[in-house]
Amino acid sequence: MLVPDDPLGAVRDQRLLPVLRTGTAEESIARARALLAAGCRAIELTTTTPGWDAALEAVAGLTDARGRTAVIGVGTVSTAAAAARALDLGAAFLVSPFPAPEVRRVAGERGATFIEGAFSPGELAAAAAAGPAKLFPAHVGGPSYLRSVRAVLPGSVIIPTGGIGPGQVGEWLDAGAAAVGVGSGLPADPAELAGLFARLEAAQ
Repeated sequence: MLVPDDPLGAVRDQRLLPVLRTGTAEESIARARALLAAGCRAIELTTTTPGWDAALEAVAGLTDARGRTAVIGVGTVSTAAAAARALDLGAAFLVSPFPAPEVRRVAGERGATFIEGAFSPGELAAAAAAGPAKLFPAHVGGPSYLRSVRAVLPGSVIIPTGGIGPGQVGEWLDAGAAAVGVGSGLPADPAELAGLFARLEAAQ
């Protein structure tokens, strides 16, 4: 299965990364299809969804509204087995909610993009030294916490996630986020959803 050459670039270009944590694989598939049709390209599924691997297999080969290959990642990955399974099924990137050496090892062996979860300055520094880092749970510290971390890690690529709504994406980007993970509050209306991604693209 074709995996985009630069998954992280796609996430950064999009600026808002939808994180689909649903009750069923069918719901994840439907929401992913709606996002792709609305102009979204990069999407994160999660292993907490029952049947997440079936959902990944169903959407990893799709294209977005512009005909670009979808960039489908898998989050809440904490074991080597889950990491390998996700990559085997076409995951474009992996995400963990906390430091996950096993996942980093598998990603390194497979040449895959890994966004490692971290919260404390020490964890963020370690994750950012190896690649992109996920600040989680981001809402605990807020944008001011990210701004303070970025002051001492100016070259770091940090993607805050957790407790952030679509309307707050701008303030996180202003604080230095490379992109922002949003798990809830995304509009269900197709036109409103398309407008959200169009506005983010226009603001770059």
